[in-house]
Amino acid sequence: MLAIVIDDSSAMRRIIRGILARLGFSVYEAAHGQEALDLLEEIPTTPDVALVDWNMPVMDGLEFIRRVRKMDGLRGMCLMMVTTESEHGQVVRALAAGAHEYVTKPFTPETIHEKLRYLGLDCRPAGD
Repeated sequence: MLAIVIDDSSAMRRIIRGILARLGFSVYEAAHGQEALDLLEEIPTTPDVALVDWNMPVMDGLEFIRRVRKMDGLRGMCLMMVTTESEHGQVVRALAAGAHEYVTKPFTPETIHEKLRYLGLDCRPAGD
C-alpha cells in the first residue's frame, strides 16, 4: 500500500509516516498541497490514501482536496483530513469537498488505523 502525508510540520509528517510504516505502507511526504500535487505528477503509482493537514502555506488541505477531486487520474485516491480544525462546520466543508474521513489532532495510532480500515485499506502491521 502507498500513502502520501501532506503537512507543513516535519514532526507531524514523521509521526504519521511512522504509524503508516508500521501498518505496512510505503510513504511519500509533502509540506503543502502544491508540493503534493507536483509530487503526484512525478511518481509512477497513485497513492491509495492521502493524509492531509488543513492549515498549510502555499496551498491548504481543503484546496488540495478540491483540486484532486477534479483530476481524473487521482479520483480513486482516498483522502483523509488530519487537522486541528475541529468545528463541525469545518468537518462538513472537508467532507463536502471530497474528503472521505476526518481525524482531529491530537490522535492515536489506533485512530489512524481504524479510519484506514473503515476506508477499506488493507492495513496490517509489518510482520503479521
